[in-house]
Amino acid sequence: MDEMALLAHSDGPVTRARLRRDLTALGLAEGDAVMFHTRMSALGYVAGGPETVIGALGEVVGKRGTLMVTCGWNDAPPYDFVSWPQAWQDALRAEHPAYDPLISEADHANGRLPEALRRLPGAVRSRHPDASFAALGAAAEELMADHPWDGPHGPGSPLARLVDIGGRVLLLGAPLDSLTLLHHAEALADAPGKRFVTYEQPVVVGGERVWRRFHDIDSEEGAFDYSSVVPEGTWPFEVIVRDMLAAGIGSSGRVGAAESHLFDARDVVDFGVAWIEEKLGGAAPAS
Repeated sequence: MDEMALLAHSDGPVTRARLRRDLTALGLAEGDAVMFHTRMSALGYVAGGPETVIGALGEVVGKRGTLMVTCGWNDAPPYDFVSWPQAWQDALRAEHPAYDPLISEADHANGRLPEALRRLPGAVRSRHPDASFAALGAAAEELMADHPWDGPHGPGSPLARLVDIGGRVLLLGAPLDSLTLLHHAEALADAPGKRFVTYEQPVVVGGERVWRRFHDIDSEEGAFDYSSVVPEGTWPFEVIVRDMLAAGIGSSGRVGAAESHLFDARDVVDFGVAWIEEKLGGAAPAS
């Protein structure tokens, strides 16, 4: 979409002041710790790009608030490198750079905002290479500290801590299926057939570069087989979030030109766990 089309689509430039007004109307407030997912193109023409979006979010939550994003690692070695010819594996193990929270790029698939935020002065990034998060603000250190090497979406993870501190989640023009916090619900849910993955990546431990094996739910292909309860070709998180909205959980409104949604993190996880366990035949949720 060219700039003139964006201007028409968004009823004019999306400025920092306009974003502040729209975010406040949606329900974001001073002191909030909020994990946000953004589709920049949906917002319209944002004057200043990621800097403007992050600046507006930071001004709304204020000095007592915190911004959080999911990063991952753009240049992580492929999961299946262990099936490569031995000489290729040996070369990778010998020379692939270790994950460095300070310089390793966020996964480009997550958009421009995570990389922009994690580069800002004062931002803190978690130590896990494949499931890293970053945060900026009052609770950043608390959220990112000691990210579990194994089960990085489960208890003790930045996602779990966001729930514990009463955080929120914002889909800022982002599709419903991008709500990463539902991976925490998958990690907690008691349902049959939960799927896990193991993989190896290089990290620095005690000042030494080492290859470490990691264990996690399968967050790429799906932690469960949802095919019996989700239409073919649809990512299950989209269905869960639609059901959540239909149940009256969260608030919705326009930010810039984009339909956006704001949820309390605890509500997302509680609903997600109950939905998975009910639909997939797990244990009944506690009353």
